[in-house]
Amino acid sequence: MCVGLPMTVISSDGLTALCERRAEQRRVSTALIGEVAVGDRVLVFIDSAVRLLGPEEAQQIDDALDGLAAAMDGRPFEHLFVDLIDREPELPEHLRSAKH
Repeated sequence: MCVGLPMTVISSDGLTALCERRAEQRRVSTALIGEVAVGDRVLVFIDSAVRLLGPEEAQQIDDALDGLAAAMDGRPFEHLFVDLIDREPELPEHLRSAKH
């Protein structure tokens, strides 16, 4: 299973970007998303940026990854899934059946 990581662009040369997440830096391909700017947040799978992220979505992904790690370690994790508390789970729009 692959997990996408939100990373912040530190520099870019047009074809790749040096990105950082929690003090780890990695050079990633930007071929799938095109030009990126310093400070952009990108979702990275296997050293390729697959899409730009807004700050709120990047934080939600970081929180979810931290929540999974906390749950696996037996630590409290509910506070990291605030966006899911008090609501029913919903399928993404593209997986919902069309109503005729």
